[in-house]
Amino acid sequence: MPPFPPDIEAEIRFLAADEGGRHTPARSGYRPQFYYDGHDWDAHQEYPDVEWVQPGETARTLLWFLSPDAHLGRVHVGMEFEVREGARVVGRGRVTKILNLAESAERVRGKR
Repeated sequence: MPPFPPDIEAEIRFLAADEGGRHTPARSGYRPQFYYDGHDWDAHQEYPDVEWVQPGETARTLLWFLSPDAHLGRVHVGMEFEVREGARVVGRGRVTKILNLAESAERVRGKR
């Protein structure tokens, strides 16, 4: 888990294997791409309520963006996105809360 608070909270449904999704479960620390508006972004995921998320299951997810400043003003509550491994969609999600995105963006800007 990163040493600072998460940027957003989302609900993600992982596609079942027969839908083209993963064949194995995901666990906290998973880092697939967060895809929206035609771009892939790196995001660290944590699942605070479960140890493993099986294909076909839905989980509350905390996300940390590697480039939070790129998402400020673009990511919003209710926004839908895809979870991808390369070009393969393995899940679909919806942003449920903006948590510390502005603070993360400011922290990153201060380091540049």
